Amino acid sequence: MIHAALTAFIIGAVLDLMLGDPGWLPHPIRGIGLLIRRLETLLRRIPHERIAGCLLVCGVLVATVSTVVLSLQWAGIIAATYWIFTSLAVRSLDRESHEVIEALRRGDLDQARALVGRLVGRDTNDLSEADVVRAVFETVAENMSDAIVAPLFYLVLLGVPGMAAYKAINTMDSMVGYKNERYIRFGWAAARLDDVANYIPARITAGLIVLGAAISRLRWRSAIHVILRDAQLQPSPNAGYPEAALAGALGVRLGGLNYYFGRPVEKPFLGDPVEDLESNRFSQVRVLLYLVTAISYAVVGVCLW
Repeated sequence: MIHAALTAFIIGAVLDLMLGDPGWLPHPIRGIGLLIRRLETLLRRIPHERIAGCLLVCGVLVATVSTVVLSLQWAGIIAATYWIFTSLAVRSLDRESHEVIEALRRGDLDQARALVGRLVGRDTNDLSEADVVRAVFETVAENMSDAIVAPLFYLVLLGVPGMAAYKAINTMDSMVGYKNERYIRFGWAAARLDDVANYIPARITAGLIVLGAAISRLRWRSAIHVILRDAQLQPSPNAGYPEAALAGALGVRLGGLNYYFGRPVEKPFLGDPVEDLESNRFSQVRVLLYLVTAISYAVVGVCLW
């Protein structure tokens, strides 16, 4: 069984690196998203929004875990490989962020704004070039945790059902975890559960970015300093850690003013502006992305052996 889990992980990880998220393959996240929308429509009839939001979380998690367990019983290693493959997003994260940077290098700021809008929740129509670069760097840093380290953490801890449950939690947070009038109460349970689920993985990710910075001869000491000084300043209890690590490793400043649904949100700065936020720094971000991935995969391989 141990070797079956390791085999499924190796094949799933390789498929993700090779294929990313192919449009022809049914993806469970899309199914989970559809379930969330339908349950939201149904549960909105309950007058107590927090209770309705808790029921949403319970319903999505039960449906997700049940589906995974049944598929594992029916298809074994094939199902395990599928769930691992679709729970990781290294290739997609790299490709989609690279497309934004390439649009900037072509001088097509409007296209870059449109593309980065698919990666982040903030308003992107009026972003400057530096703001687009900042958005890319921040989302890559955060997704090193959400799309790589956290799913693998729960794979090792709770197996494939735990990995899929984490992705369901993360998807619920991205869909209903907003702090606006519509979701501040209804999405409370999803947002809080996401905070809990990401608490340890976010800090592991920050440590891996520091290690990657040391291997690639970037500013690893600065990364440690910025994590200790700035990470806890962010309103999110988790996102600030990988973002602070990346900011320190590159010698740039992240954070600042964003707009969400037309409303300004000023976030504390992370890091120091030793160097400018320029698109040509993305090559270093990619190096860190793949070093964090490689180290994570090596650790998981040992744990599943």
